[in-house]
Amino acid sequence: MSLLFSRFRLTLVCISIAANSLVAGGVFVFPVLSPAFAHILKLSQPQLTTVSLAGITGQYPFSPIVGKILDLYGPSRCSIIAAGLFFVAFVWSSSLLAMTPPDTSYPSPWSFRCLTVAFFMAGLGTVFSYFSSIFAASKNFPLHPGAAAGTSMALFGLSPLCLSVIATNWFTEAVSGQLRIVSYLRFLALLTTLTHLFGAFVLDSSKPSTASSLESAQADETTSLLPALPDAVSFSRSHLNPIQDYYFWILAFFTLCSIGASEMVISNMGTIVLSLTSDPLSAINIPSDVVTANQVKILSISNTLSRLVVGPLADFVSPVASYLPTGATIYPRKHRISRVVFLTLPTSLLCMVFLWMEIGAKSRRAVWVLRVYFLIIYSVGTGINYGAVFAVLPSIVSSGWGTANLGRNFGILSYAPFIGTPIFSYLYAFISAANSDESEICQGTICWRVTFWVATVTSAAAVLGTLILWKHWHGHL
Repeated sequence: MSLLFSRFRLTLVCISIAANSLVAGGVFVFPVLSPAFAHILKLSQPQLTTVSLAGITGQYPFSPIVGKILDLYGPSRCSIIAAGLFFVAFVWSSSLLAMTPPDTSYPSPWSFRCLTVAFFMAGLGTVFSYFSSIFAASKNFPLHPGAAAGTSMALFGLSPLCLSVIATNWFTEAVSGQLRIVSYLRFLALLTTLTHLFGAFVLDSSKPSTASSLESAQADETTSLLPALPDAVSFSRSHLNPIQDYYFWILAFFTLCSIGASEMVISNMGTIVLSLTSDPLSAINIPSDVVTANQVKILSISNTLSRLVVGPLADFVSPVASYLPTGATIYPRKHRISRVVFLTLPTSLLCMVFLWMEIGAKSRRAVWVLRVYFLIIYSVGTGINYGAVFAVLPSIVSSGWGTANLGRNFGILSYAPFIGTPIFSYLYAFISAANSDESEICQGTICWRVTFWVATVTSAAAVLGTLILWKHWHGHL
Protein backbone atom coordinates (compact mmCIF):
# COMPACT_ATOMS: atom_id res chain seq x y z
CA MET A 1 0.00 0.00 0.00
CA SER A 2 2.82 2.40 0.87
CA LEU A 3 4.53 1.69 -2.47
CA LEU A 4 1.29 2.34 -4.33
CA PHE A 5 0.72 5.60 -2.45
CA SER A 6 4.32 6.67 -3.12
CA ARG A 7 3.83 6.11 -6.83
CA PHE A 8 0.56 8.04 -6.74
CA ARG A 9 2.30 10.99 -5.09
CA LEU A 10 5.11 10.85 -7.64
CA THR A 11 2.51 10.88 -10.42
CA LEU A 12 0.97 14.03 -8.95
CA VAL A 13 4.42 15.61 -8.77
CA CYS A 14 5.05 14.82 -12.45
CA ILE A 15 1.68 16.30 -13.43
CA SER A 16 2.45 19.46 -11.45
CA ILE A 17 5.92 19.80 -12.98
CA ALA A 18 4.48 19.47 -16.49
CA ALA A 19 1.61 21.88 -15.77
CA ASN A 20 3.88 24.53 -14.22
CA SER A 21 6.22 24.31 -17.20
CA LEU A 22 3.47 24.58 -19.81
CA VAL A 23 1.78 27.68 -18.35
CA ALA A 24 4.86 29.62 -17.19
CA GLY A 25 5.73 31.29 -20.51
CA GLY A 26 3.20 34.11 -20.40
CA VAL A 27 5.84 36.81 -20.87
CA PHE A 28 6.94 35.17 -24.13
CA VAL A 29 3.54 35.65 -25.79
CA PHE A 30 4.05 39.42 -25.74
CA PRO A 31 4.19 39.55 -29.58
CA VAL A 32 0.60 38.31 -29.52
CA LEU A 33 -0.39 40.97 -26.96
CA SER A 34 1.55 43.97 -28.29
CA PRO A 35 -0.87 44.97 -31.11
CA ALA A 36 -3.69 45.25 -28.56
CA PHE A 37 -1.48 47.21 -26.16
CA ALA A 38 -0.58 49.60 -28.96
CA HIS A 39 -4.21 49.96 -30.07
CA ILE A 40 -5.82 50.40 -26.64
CA LEU A 41 -3.09 52.15 -24.64
CA LYS A 42 -1.58 53.95 -27.64
CA LEU A 43 1.92 52.82 -26.68
CA SER A 44 4.81 53.61 -29.02
CA GLN A 45 7.30 51.02 -30.28
CA PRO A 46 10.01 52.03 -27.75
CA GLN A 47 7.43 51.74 -24.96
CA LEU A 48 6.33 48.32 -26.19
CA THR A 49 9.97 47.22 -26.34
CA THR A 50 10.50 48.43 -22.78
CA VAL A 51 7.50 46.44 -21.51
CA SER A 52 8.69 43.34 -23.36
CA LEU A 53 12.23 43.63 -21.99
CA ALA A 54 10.85 44.12 -18.47
CA GLY A 55 9.18 40.71 -18.73
CA ILE A 56 12.18 38.93 -20.23
CA THR A 57 14.92 40.47 -18.08
CA GLY A 58 12.78 40.10 -14.96
CA GLN A 59 13.82 36.44 -15.00
CA TYR A 60 17.53 37.01 -14.47
CA PRO A 61 18.44 39.62 -11.79
CA PHE A 62 16.91 37.73 -8.87
CA SER A 63 17.88 34.22 -9.96
CA PRO A 64 20.41 33.68 -7.11
CA ILE A 65 17.84 34.85 -4.56
CA VAL A 66 15.19 32.59 -6.07
CA GLY A 67 17.71 29.75 -6.03
CA LYS A 68 18.46 30.35 -2.35
CA ILE A 69 14.73 30.32 -1.53
CA LEU A 70 14.49 27.06 -3.43
CA ASP A 71 17.41 25.57 -1.47
CA LEU A 72 15.95 26.64 1.88
CA TYR A 73 12.22 26.07 1.41
CA GLY A 74 11.81 23.78 -1.59
CA PRO A 75 9.90 23.89 -4.90
CA SER A 76 6.46 24.20 -3.28
CA ARG A 77 7.27 27.58 -1.75
CA CYS A 78 8.58 28.79 -5.11
CA SER A 79 5.41 27.58 -6.80
CA ILE A 80 3.12 29.49 -4.44
CA ILE A 81 5.20 32.66 -4.87
CA ALA A 82 4.93 32.25 -8.65
CA ALA A 83 1.14 31.91 -8.29
CA GLY A 84 0.92 35.22 -6.44
CA LEU A 85 3.19 37.07 -8.89
CA PHE A 86 1.36 35.79 -11.97
CA PHE A 87 -2.04 36.62 -10.48
CA VAL A 88 -1.10 40.21 -9.64
CA ALA A 89 0.73 40.77 -12.94
CA PHE A 90 -2.01 39.55 -15.28
CA VAL A 91 -4.98 40.92 -13.28
CA TRP A 92 -3.22 44.30 -13.02
CA SER A 93 -2.52 44.34 -16.77
CA SER A 94 -6.11 43.43 -17.65
CA SER A 95 -7.44 46.11 -15.27
CA LEU A 96 -5.27 48.78 -16.90
CA LEU A 97 -6.75 47.88 -20.28
CA ALA A 98 -10.31 47.62 -19.01
CA MET A 99 -10.17 51.03 -17.33
CA THR A 100 -8.72 52.82 -20.36
CA PRO A 101 -11.38 54.99 -22.12
CA PRO A 102 -12.05 53.82 -25.68
CA ASP A 103 -11.53 57.33 -27.05
CA THR A 104 -7.97 57.63 -25.71
CA SER A 105 -5.79 59.36 -28.28
CA TYR A 106 -2.44 59.55 -26.47
CA PRO A 107 -0.50 57.22 -24.16
CA SER A 108 -0.76 57.57 -20.41
CA PRO A 109 2.65 57.64 -18.69
CA TRP A 110 1.05 56.07 -15.62
CA SER A 111 -0.42 53.15 -17.61
CA PHE A 112 2.94 52.58 -19.33
CA ARG A 113 4.83 52.49 -16.02
CA CYS A 114 2.26 50.21 -14.39
CA LEU A 115 2.30 47.81 -17.35
CA THR A 116 6.11 47.71 -17.23
CA VAL A 117 6.07 46.84 -13.53
CA ALA A 118 3.34 44.24 -14.10
CA PHE A 119 5.36 42.45 -16.77
CA PHE A 120 8.48 42.63 -14.63
CA MET A 121 6.48 40.81 -11.94
CA ALA A 122 5.39 38.25 -14.54
CA GLY A 123 9.04 37.74 -15.48
CA LEU A 124 9.94 37.24 -11.83
CA GLY A 125 7.08 34.77 -11.51
CA THR A 126 8.47 32.94 -14.52
CA VAL A 127 11.83 32.31 -12.84
CA PHE A 128 10.11 31.08 -9.65
CA SER A 129 8.02 28.68 -11.74
CA TYR A 130 10.98 27.64 -13.89
CA PHE A 131 13.17 26.83 -10.89
CA SER A 132 10.38 25.00 -9.06
CA SER A 133 9.75 22.72 -12.07
CA ILE A 134 13.36 21.97 -13.01
CA PHE A 135 14.68 21.26 -9.54
CA ALA A 136 11.58 19.35 -8.42
CA ALA A 137 12.14 17.13 -11.45
CA SER A 138 15.87 16.72 -10.76
CA LYS A 139 15.36 15.93 -7.06
CA ASN A 140 12.58 13.41 -7.68
CA PHE A 141 14.66 11.59 -10.31
CA PRO A 142 18.19 11.91 -8.90
CA LEU A 143 19.65 9.16 -11.09
CA HIS A 144 18.36 10.80 -14.27
CA PRO A 145 18.86 14.56 -13.77
CA GLY A 146 19.54 15.25 -17.42
CA ALA A 147 16.33 13.60 -18.59
CA ALA A 148 14.33 15.18 -15.78
CA ALA A 149 15.64 18.71 -16.37
CA GLY A 150 15.59 18.33 -20.15
CA THR A 151 11.96 17.22 -20.20
CA SER A 152 10.76 20.02 -17.92
CA MET A 153 12.78 22.55 -19.95
CA ALA A 154 11.30 21.19 -23.18
CA LEU A 155 7.79 21.64 -21.80
CA PHE A 156 8.72 25.16 -20.71
CA GLY A 157 9.92 25.82 -24.25
CA LEU A 158 6.52 24.72 -25.56
CA SER A 159 4.68 27.08 -23.20
CA PRO A 160 4.61 30.12 -25.55
CA LEU A 161 3.32 27.92 -28.36
CA CYS A 162 0.54 26.46 -26.19
CA LEU A 163 -0.53 29.84 -24.80
CA SER A 164 -0.44 31.39 -28.29
CA VAL A 165 -2.64 28.61 -29.67
CA ILE A 166 -5.14 29.24 -26.86
CA ALA A 167 -5.15 32.96 -27.64
CA THR A 168 -5.63 32.36 -31.37
CA ASN A 169 -8.34 29.72 -31.14
CA TRP A 170 -10.44 30.85 -28.18
CA PHE A 171 -9.80 34.55 -27.57
CA THR A 172 -9.64 35.99 -31.08
CA GLU A 173 -12.59 37.50 -32.95
CA ALA A 174 -13.39 35.43 -36.03
CA VAL A 175 -14.31 38.41 -38.22
CA SER A 176 -11.89 41.16 -37.18
CA GLY A 177 -9.06 38.92 -36.01
CA GLN A 178 -8.56 41.07 -32.91
CA LEU A 179 -7.53 39.52 -29.62
CA ARG A 180 -9.95 39.89 -26.70
CA ILE A 181 -6.99 40.83 -24.57
CA VAL A 182 -8.79 41.66 -21.31
CA SER A 183 -10.49 38.25 -21.22
CA TYR A 184 -7.28 36.52 -22.25
CA LEU A 185 -5.19 38.16 -19.52
CA ARG A 186 -7.80 37.26 -16.91
CA PHE A 187 -7.75 33.70 -18.20
CA LEU A 188 -3.94 33.66 -17.88
CA ALA A 189 -4.24 34.95 -14.30
CA LEU A 190 -6.69 32.17 -13.40
CA LEU A 191 -4.78 29.42 -15.23
CA THR A 192 -1.34 30.25 -13.84
CA THR A 193 -2.61 30.83 -10.30
CA LEU A 194 -4.56 27.56 -10.02
CA THR A 195 -1.78 25.55 -11.66
CA HIS A 196 0.92 26.86 -9.33
CA LEU A 197 -1.27 26.56 -6.25
CA PHE A 198 -1.64 22.88 -7.12
CA GLY A 199 2.15 22.70 -7.30
CA ALA A 200 2.39 24.33 -3.87
CA PHE A 201 0.60 21.31 -2.38
CA VAL A 202 2.30 18.46 -4.23
CA LEU A 203 5.83 19.39 -5.37
CA ASP A 204 7.42 18.63 -1.98
CA SER A 205 5.19 15.64 -1.21
CA SER A 206 7.30 12.97 -2.88
CA LYS A 207 10.38 11.70 -1.08
CA PRO A 208 12.79 10.50 -3.74
CA SER A 209 15.51 7.97 -3.28
CA THR A 210 18.62 10.03 -2.81
CA ALA A 211 22.27 9.27 -2.99
CA SER A 212 22.15 7.97 0.56
CA SER A 213 19.76 5.20 -0.40
CA LEU A 214 22.05 4.28 -3.23
CA GLU A 215 24.93 4.22 -0.84
CA SER A 216 23.08 1.86 1.50
CA ALA A 217 22.28 -0.36 -1.44
CA GLN A 218 25.90 -0.40 -2.51
CA ALA A 219 27.48 -0.64 0.96
CA ASP A 220 26.06 -2.95 3.62
CA GLU A 221 27.57 -5.15 6.31
CA THR A 222 28.93 -7.55 3.69
CA THR A 223 30.68 -4.87 1.66
CA SER A 224 34.35 -4.13 1.96
CA LEU A 225 35.25 -0.81 3.54
CA LEU A 226 37.49 -0.20 0.54
CA PRO A 227 35.18 -0.42 -2.47
CA ALA A 228 36.44 -2.51 -5.33
CA LEU A 229 33.70 -1.61 -7.79
CA PRO A 230 34.99 -1.07 -11.32
CA ASP A 231 33.21 2.28 -11.58
CA ALA A 232 34.30 3.57 -8.15
CA VAL A 233 36.96 6.23 -8.23
CA SER A 234 38.24 8.88 -5.91
CA PHE A 235 37.19 12.44 -6.68
CA SER A 236 37.56 15.28 -4.24
CA ARG A 237 35.29 18.27 -4.90
CA SER A 238 37.48 20.82 -3.22
CA HIS A 239 35.57 23.87 -4.45
CA LEU A 240 32.03 23.62 -3.14
CA ASN A 241 31.83 27.43 -3.23
CA PRO A 242 31.67 28.23 -6.96
CA ILE A 243 32.64 31.89 -6.50
CA GLN A 244 36.14 30.75 -5.49
CA ASP A 245 36.43 28.21 -8.27
CA TYR A 246 38.26 29.22 -11.44
CA TYR A 247 36.41 26.55 -13.43
CA PHE A 248 33.01 27.93 -12.49
CA TRP A 249 33.91 31.20 -14.18
CA ILE A 250 35.02 29.32 -17.28
CA LEU A 251 31.56 27.72 -17.32
CA ALA A 252 30.00 31.18 -16.83
CA PHE A 253 32.04 32.58 -19.74
CA PHE A 254 30.91 29.67 -21.89
CA THR A 255 27.26 30.32 -20.98
CA LEU A 256 27.61 34.04 -21.70
CA CYS A 257 28.99 33.39 -25.19
CA SER A 258 26.90 30.38 -26.19
CA ILE A 259 23.49 31.34 -24.78
CA GLY A 260 24.01 35.08 -25.36
CA ALA A 261 24.63 34.56 -29.08
CA SER A 262 21.71 32.11 -29.35
CA GLU A 263 19.25 34.46 -27.67
CA MET A 264 20.43 37.28 -29.93
CA VAL A 265 19.40 35.14 -32.90
CA ILE A 266 16.08 34.16 -31.32
CA SER A 267 15.08 37.74 -30.49
CA ASN A 268 16.13 39.16 -33.87
CA MET A 269 15.08 36.36 -36.22
CA GLY A 270 12.49 38.58 -37.91
CA THR A 271 14.91 41.27 -39.06
CA ILE A 272 17.59 38.71 -39.94
CA VAL A 273 15.12 36.95 -42.23
CA LEU A 274 14.00 40.28 -43.70
CA SER A 275 17.58 41.27 -44.46
CA LEU A 276 17.98 38.17 -46.66
CA THR A 277 14.55 37.57 -48.17
CA SER A 278 13.33 41.09 -49.00
CA ASP A 279 14.79 40.98 -52.52
CA PRO A 280 12.67 42.71 -55.17
CA LEU A 281 14.52 40.75 -57.89
CA SER A 282 13.33 37.42 -56.48
CA ALA A 283 11.04 35.43 -58.75
CA ILE A 284 9.58 33.61 -55.76
CA ASN A 285 6.97 35.75 -54.08
CA ILE A 286 6.87 34.45 -50.50
CA PRO A 287 6.22 37.10 -47.85
CA SER A 288 9.00 37.61 -45.33
CA ASP A 289 6.60 37.16 -42.41
CA VAL A 290 5.78 33.66 -43.68
CA VAL A 291 9.48 32.80 -43.86
CA THR A 292 9.99 34.25 -40.38
CA ALA A 293 7.12 32.21 -38.93
CA ASN A 294 8.58 29.05 -40.46
CA GLN A 295 12.04 29.79 -39.11
CA VAL A 296 10.63 30.37 -35.62
CA LYS A 297 8.81 27.04 -35.81
CA ILE A 298 11.97 25.25 -36.99
CA LEU A 299 13.99 26.85 -34.21
CA SER A 300 11.38 25.93 -31.59
CA ILE A 301 11.14 22.33 -32.77
CA SER A 302 14.91 21.83 -32.86
CA ASN A 303 15.20 23.47 -29.43
CA THR A 304 12.54 21.21 -27.91
CA LEU A 305 13.77 17.99 -29.54
CA SER A 306 17.37 18.64 -28.50
CA ARG A 307 16.28 19.02 -24.86
CA LEU A 308 14.30 15.78 -25.04
CA VAL A 309 17.14 13.85 -26.67
CA VAL A 310 20.23 15.29 -24.98
CA GLY A 311 18.97 14.92 -21.40
CA PRO A 312 18.35 11.14 -21.49
CA LEU A 313 21.41 10.56 -23.69
CA ALA A 314 23.64 12.41 -21.22
CA ASP A 315 22.24 10.34 -18.34
CA PHE A 316 23.01 7.13 -20.26
CA VAL A 317 26.56 7.82 -21.43
CA SER A 318 27.56 10.09 -18.54
CA PRO A 319 25.63 9.08 -15.39
CA VAL A 320 25.86 11.36 -12.38
CA ALA A 321 27.89 10.09 -9.45
CA SER A 322 26.93 9.29 -5.87
CA TYR A 323 29.56 9.89 -3.19
CA LEU A 324 30.19 7.36 -0.43
CA PRO A 325 31.50 8.31 3.03
CA THR A 326 34.78 6.62 2.11
CA GLY A 327 35.32 9.24 -0.59
CA ALA A 328 34.64 6.84 -3.44
CA THR A 329 32.48 7.76 -6.39
CA ILE A 330 29.77 5.31 -7.44
CA TYR A 331 28.14 5.42 -10.88
CA PRO A 332 24.86 3.56 -11.50
CA ARG A 333 26.14 2.69 -14.98
CA LYS A 334 29.46 2.72 -16.74
CA HIS A 335 30.77 6.26 -17.24
CA ARG A 336 31.55 6.39 -20.95
CA ILE A 337 32.25 10.06 -21.68
CA SER A 338 32.29 13.41 -19.96
CA ARG A 339 28.99 15.27 -19.72
CA VAL A 340 30.89 18.36 -20.92
CA VAL A 341 30.80 16.91 -24.44
CA PHE A 342 27.15 18.01 -24.57
CA LEU A 343 28.40 21.57 -24.21
CA THR A 344 31.30 21.21 -26.64
CA LEU A 345 29.48 19.68 -29.60
CA PRO A 346 26.41 21.98 -29.75
CA THR A 347 28.52 25.12 -29.41
CA SER A 348 30.89 23.83 -32.10
CA LEU A 349 27.82 23.45 -34.30
CA LEU A 350 26.75 27.01 -33.45
CA CYS A 351 30.21 28.30 -34.37
CA MET A 352 30.07 26.48 -37.71
CA VAL A 353 26.57 27.82 -38.37
CA PHE A 354 27.72 31.41 -37.86
CA LEU A 355 30.68 30.74 -40.15
CA TRP A 356 28.36 29.08 -42.67
CA MET A 357 26.19 32.19 -42.79
CA GLU A 358 29.25 34.38 -43.29
CA ILE A 359 30.61 32.27 -46.14
CA GLY A 360 27.39 31.05 -47.76
CA ALA A 361 25.07 34.07 -47.77
CA LYS A 362 27.51 36.44 -49.42
CA SER A 363 25.06 38.85 -50.96
CA ARG A 364 21.40 39.55 -51.54
CA ARG A 365 21.88 38.62 -55.20
CA ALA A 366 22.47 35.00 -54.28
CA VAL A 367 19.74 32.54 -55.22
CA TRP A 368 16.70 33.25 -53.02
CA VAL A 369 15.92 29.58 -52.32
CA LEU A 370 19.54 28.93 -51.33
CA ARG A 371 19.35 31.77 -48.81
CA VAL A 372 16.25 30.17 -47.28
CA TYR A 373 18.18 26.91 -46.91
CA PHE A 374 20.92 28.85 -45.14
CA LEU A 375 18.28 30.20 -42.75
CA ILE A 376 16.93 26.71 -42.08
CA ILE A 377 20.39 25.41 -41.21
CA TYR A 378 20.93 28.54 -39.13
CA SER A 379 17.69 28.03 -37.18
CA VAL A 380 18.32 24.33 -36.60
CA GLY A 381 21.87 24.92 -35.37
CA THR A 382 20.81 27.71 -33.03
CA GLY A 383 17.91 25.68 -31.64
CA ILE A 384 20.05 22.59 -31.03
CA ASN A 385 22.70 24.60 -29.20
CA TYR A 386 20.17 26.50 -27.07
CA GLY A 387 18.25 23.39 -26.06
CA ALA A 388 21.20 21.06 -25.52
CA VAL A 389 23.19 23.48 -23.36
CA PHE A 390 20.26 24.25 -21.07
CA ALA A 391 19.42 20.53 -20.82
CA VAL A 392 22.75 19.61 -19.20
CA LEU A 393 23.74 22.80 -17.34
CA PRO A 394 21.81 22.00 -14.09
CA SER A 395 23.31 18.52 -13.81
CA ILE A 396 26.83 19.85 -14.51
CA VAL A 397 26.43 22.48 -11.78
CA SER A 398 25.11 19.89 -9.30
CA SER A 399 27.87 17.40 -10.12
CA GLY A 400 30.61 19.99 -10.01
CA TRP A 401 29.60 21.96 -6.93
CA GLY A 402 27.11 19.79 -5.04
CA THR A 403 23.35 19.85 -4.54
CA ALA A 404 23.25 21.67 -1.18
CA ASN A 405 23.11 25.08 -2.87
CA LEU A 406 22.17 23.98 -6.37
CA GLY A 407 19.47 26.62 -6.80
CA ARG A 408 21.76 29.44 -5.69
CA ASN A 409 24.65 28.23 -7.85
CA PHE A 410 22.48 27.86 -10.94
CA GLY A 411 21.01 31.29 -10.21
CA ILE A 412 24.48 32.84 -10.16
CA LEU A 413 25.21 31.14 -13.48
CA SER A 414 22.01 32.69 -14.88
CA TYR A 415 23.68 36.09 -14.72
CA ALA A 416 25.83 35.01 -17.67
CA PRO A 417 23.01 35.11 -20.28
CA PHE A 418 21.60 38.18 -18.49
CA ILE A 419 24.86 39.92 -19.43
CA GLY A 420 25.59 38.13 -22.70
CA THR A 421 22.22 38.51 -24.41
CA PRO A 422 22.13 42.34 -24.23
CA ILE A 423 25.76 42.54 -25.39
CA PHE A 424 25.12 40.50 -28.55
CA SER A 425 21.65 41.98 -29.13
CA TYR A 426 22.74 45.61 -28.88
CA LEU A 427 25.81 44.88 -31.01
CA TYR A 428 23.47 43.56 -33.70
CA ALA A 429 21.00 46.45 -33.21
CA PHE A 430 23.60 49.24 -33.41
CA ILE A 431 25.36 47.78 -36.47
CA SER A 432 22.04 47.16 -38.20
CA ALA A 433 20.83 50.70 -37.42
CA ALA A 434 24.09 52.18 -38.69
CA ASN A 435 23.56 50.50 -42.07
CA SER A 436 19.89 51.32 -42.60
CA ASP A 437 17.89 54.33 -43.63
CA GLU A 438 16.00 56.08 -40.86
CA SER A 439 12.63 55.01 -42.28
CA GLU A 440 13.53 51.45 -43.28
CA ILE A 441 14.77 48.21 -41.73
CA CYS A 442 18.31 47.28 -42.69
CA GLN A 443 18.58 45.00 -45.72
CA GLY A 444 21.44 42.84 -46.90
CA THR A 445 24.19 40.85 -45.21
CA ILE A 446 25.88 44.05 -44.07
CA CYS A 447 23.22 44.21 -41.33
CA TRP A 448 24.69 41.30 -39.42
CA ARG A 449 28.05 40.36 -40.95
CA VAL A 450 30.21 42.01 -38.27
CA THR A 451 27.98 40.69 -35.49
CA PHE A 452 28.21 37.14 -36.83
CA TRP A 453 32.00 37.34 -37.13
CA VAL A 454 32.13 38.38 -33.47
CA ALA A 455 29.75 35.54 -32.58
CA THR A 456 31.92 33.08 -34.53
CA VAL A 457 35.02 34.09 -32.57
CA THR A 458 33.28 34.07 -29.18
CA SER A 459 31.66 30.69 -29.91
CA ALA A 460 35.09 29.28 -30.76
CA ALA A 461 36.42 30.71 -27.49
CA ALA A 462 33.51 29.07 -25.64
CA VAL A 463 34.42 25.73 -27.23
CA LEU A 464 38.01 26.13 -26.00
CA GLY A 465 36.61 26.79 -22.52
CA THR A 466 34.68 23.51 -22.60
CA LEU A 467 37.88 21.66 -23.54
CA ILE A 468 39.50 23.02 -20.37
CA LEU A 469 36.50 21.83 -18.33
CA TRP A 470 36.57 18.47 -20.10
CA LYS A 471 40.20 17.96 -19.14
CA HIS A 472 39.58 19.07 -15.54
CA TRP A 473 36.58 16.77 -15.01
CA HIS A 474 37.90 13.86 -17.09
CA GLY A 475 36.58 10.60 -15.71
CA HIS A 476 34.50 12.30 -13.01
CA LEU A 477 31.68 14.22 -14.70
